[in-house]
Amino acid sequence: MITTSTKPFADFAAIESTVAAVSEQRELGKVSFTMLSESAGGLTAKTITGPLIQAGEPDLSRRGKFTLNSDEPIGLMGTDTAVSPAEYILKGLAGCYMVTLASLAAARAIEIEAIRLTLSFDIDLSGFLGIDKTVRKGAQQIAIDIEIDSPGTPREVLMDLVQALEATSPIRDTLANPVPVATILR
Repeated sequence: MITTSTKPFADFAAIESTVAAVSEQRELGKVSFTMLSESAGGLTAKTITGPLIQAGEPDLSRRGKFTLNSDEPIGLMGTDTAVSPAEYILKGLAGCYMVTLASLAAARAIEIEAIRLTLSFDIDLSGFLGIDKTVRKGAQQIAIDIEIDSPGTPREVLMDLVQALEATSPIRDTLANPVPVATILR
């Protein structure tokens, strides 16, 4: 369990400024995150950040700024030298939940001292391995347990915050709803 305790969690003025900018120039809301990935041998992959594209303009300063490596655990045919792709999905969801919760709390003037998330990605490998064609190849379920330290905030207010989180989180929306994924051989 990871504890986060920085104050404030989000700058409401920055949130308002971003909302105003995108409201005035809707094209600023059009953002593409890009990554470049290649095999690093076996089941491992080395992936670097590509340019962030906003309103059609690439921010080339992000190209190669961060490197992410992935592998699989030994029990899943890997060499266990890096985080698995499933764990990266959980990390992406956790990061989005933190940003979204902090932003929603700031907008509602809810003071937060800490947020803790426990996430799980449950999969039945008999689908991926072709053993049972009726079993989904991807996750059967992704579960998130949330703990929010917000002294003096009634539980009902925190429950409303979590409901707003589920309705607002872009990564949750991406995982919970079908999204086109185009795979092109070049």
